[in-house]
Order: sequence, then C-alpha cells, then structure tokens
Amino acid sequence: MRRIEFHNREKELKEIRDILDTEPSLITFVYGPVNSGKTALITHLIEQLPENYVVFYVNLRGKFISSYDDFVRALFKLDREKKEYKEILKTISEVSLKSLKFTGIPITEGVLDLFFREKTYDDVFEFLEDYFTEIAENKVPVLIVDELQKIGDVRINTHLIYELFNLFIRLTKELHLCHVFAVTSDSLFIKRVYSEAMLSERCKYLLADDFDYETTIAFLDHYGFDMHEREIAWHYVGGKPVSLVRLINEKRSEKNIEEVAGSMLKLRTGEIGQRTKVLKIVNKKILFEKDEMELKYDDVTKILDKFSDEESYTYDVITPEITYLVKENILFVDPVNCIIKPQSRLNLLAIREILENA
Repeated sequence: MRRIEFHNREKELKEIRDILDTEPSLITFVYGPVNSGKTALITHLIEQLPENYVVFYVNLRGKFISSYDDFVRALFKLDREKKEYKEILKTISEVSLKSLKFTGIPITEGVLDLFFREKTYDDVFEFLEDYFTEIAENKVPVLIVDELQKIGDVRINTHLIYELFNLFIRLTKELHLCHVFAVTSDSLFIKRVYSEAMLSERCKYLLADDFDYETTIAFLDHYGFDMHEREIAWHYVGGKPVSLVRLINEKRSEKNIEEVAGSMLKLRTGEIGQRTKVLKIVNKKILFEKDEMELKYDDVTKILDKFSDEESYTYDVITPEITYLVKENILFVDPVNCIIKPQSRLNLLAIREILENA
C-alpha cells in the first residue's frame, strides 16, 4: 500500500514543541475544520518526541460515550496483569525510565473493577493525579484527548466535561505535572467549555487549518500533479488534506482529476441541499443556550447568503442557525478570531450552487 506522507506542518509542530519545552501551565486546545489534519498532526508529533516524554493518547472518535462506565473504558487501556492499585503506582517510576507512548492510560483489571464499583469520577481523577505525579519524577507526561467533545453532554452528578477540565487545570496550572492537549473539530464546544468551565487565563489555542495555496500546490507537485491539475484541485477542494489525498489516489488510478473533483462537488451539493431544504418540510428544533429553538429555512438561508460573494466573515454572536450549520459540518466557527467560514472549499462551492439554483 502506497502511503501519503505527512506534509509541512512545521509552524504548528514548532508551536507545540515550544509548549512542551516549558513547564506545564496551560491547557492547549488544538482545533480546526473537519478533516483538516489535526489527528495526523498529533500522531506525527508523538512519533517525533524525544525519550524524556511519556505520551498518553486517548482518541474518542467512534466511541459511544453516554455514561460513567463508557467514559472509564474510553480513557483507560486495560493491562491484564494482576496488580493492585498501589502496586501499579510503585512500578510507574521504573517503567517510565523507558520511552513510552500509550494509546490510552494503562490500568489493571482490579483497578478498573474498583472504578466501576465506586461509580465516582473522584476515584478516577485521584488515580490520574497520583499516576502523573509518579511519572513526573523522571519524565514529562503528556495527555492528549482527541475528539473530546464526545463527552460534552455526559452527566455524573454535574456535567463530566467540567469536572474533567478542573482536573486538567489542576494537572497544568496548579501542579505543573502534565501537558494537556484537547483536540476537537467542534469549535462551538470550545466556546461553550471556555465560558462555562471558567477557562480564562487557563488555556491557549492552536489552529490546525486546511493547507494554504502554496502548501497545497507543493503537496500535489510531490505526487506528480501538473500545474493544470493542481489548479483544478485547488479550485474544487482547496487545501483540505483528506480531499487532496482522495485526488492523489484517484490520479494513481489514472482517473481524470477534473471529473473526480466535479463529482465530489455534485455529491456535496446534494448533501448540503438536503440538510437545508429539509427545513421547509420539517419543524426541526435545536438545543441552543439550554432552550429548544425552532429553525426556519429562510433564516438558515440568510446565513448561507453571506457566502455568495465572501469566503468568510466576522460574527458578533452565534445564533441557532449558525449552530445548526456548524453541527451539520457545513460551516466552521473560529471562536478565537470570531470568524465563520465553510468547513471546506468544496462546501463553499456547494453553497454557492445551491443559492444560484434556489
């Protein structure tokens, strides 16, 4: 199988390395449009880190999390050795002398049973604090949680996400024990958590956006695209890494790039058209600021109308209509710079076709 190489994220990698070179003090949100390469960036970073870092990478993508038990299973990776809680902590310092990279936080069956029996996140969080304290004696622990918004609505007494961020604040700003990275495509989740979990002065943001024009052209040149094909690719899909990879694979199969890109646009136009036009026949409601708000087709269309001539715009306030379009992966909100834009160049062209034919 021919692999697509990781390409030119030096700016983002340098920013993350600079964070890791300092004492843990802030939570870092890595955010960006859907399929902009955030997970690829993090995976590449993990592979490149020196031996003095111990990385715990928890990816919640594809995991159904609606309860405490689901959360515990997602967070930890079961170690089948028969060790008890205290024995695990005693051995951490010895283990952490090696270079470690975990897809989940190692835990034994006995400790997992304890968490399930007690049914309280306090036990989990106390264990994690003890765990990272032991590791920090010899190494630098790094906790990365990908697609963190998956637990946004899980409740354990209060919303779990807020208790989890209290732990993150303690691990970073208070104890300086562990670097914490929260990776998400749901920028409205960031906005919500920032305001409700009191993260002011406790976090920073790193935008992993689609490639710019120069990076896209160089990327496609590496895979044998002539200048005409590169311009076609940029026109249709912009710098969206996942779409560029598809075009590369289609070119390897000797497909016509313009025909492939055109079919991608046709499909996306139909998908977005369905998600908007259904509002003409369905009284759809969305939860907004803890209230159910009814969506109107005309109001949603007014938001899309702004992209007839512009590729992005600055917003003053997030509305229910914007929230719906973001949740449907049609628009992307950058909460740091207060900018709204389509999730991709493909989406932008699809929106414009829908508006022209309305």
